[in-house]
Amino acid sequence: MSVTFVIGGARSGKSTFAESKAKEYGEKVVYIATAVVTDQAMVDRVKKHREQRPNTWKTIEKYSEFNLLPYFSEFNESDVVLIDCITTMIGNFMVDSKLDFDTCSVEEVNNLEQIISDNVSTLIDVCNNNNKKLIIVSNETGLGVVPPYYMGNYFRDMSGRINNMIGKKSDYMYFIFSGIPIKLKHQGEMVKWSQDF
Repeated sequence: MSVTFVIGGARSGKSTFAESKAKEYGEKVVYIATAVVTDQAMVDRVKKHREQRPNTWKTIEKYSEFNLLPYFSEFNESDVVLIDCITTMIGNFMVDSKLDFDTCSVEEVNNLEQIISDNVSTLIDVCNNNNKKLIIVSNETGLGVVPPYYMGNYFRDMSGRINNMIGKKSDYMYFIFSGIPIKLKHQGEMVKWSQDF
């Protein structure tokens, strides 16, 4: 069992790298897709993702809460679980909450974040307890411009803290930069860098 965390910017090659890792880890893969198709751009994006995945992989479409019981037989028969991606799932939770982020209280936002964090922790625990290799894909949202509106700020902050939690729990971690994977963590230990310039 292990947790591999793959993080990077938008269109950086995270999914392609995560899928290559899944193929390396085992043949029986369950793919948890968190995207909701809302427009033609998303239709095209989902189509491209489906085309690059082996058709032998089982796909579970879970947009928010990870109630895996209805899928447990498929889940239990797998070697690898790949979820793509956490930040999309966070956005789904935020929309589904029906909160008005311009006027809601900080406590309501904190409660929502706790629910999301608990769901991610549950997925990690289920994989740990069932000896699955888990691959988690997420976007790094903290390197860009500060969003000028409340929902964007909350999304960025939630994503950062949840990514932080996943990073700490991961055994392997990669940052994908323009298609190039940079290993940050190996077997639970931070990778030591030494470079002479």
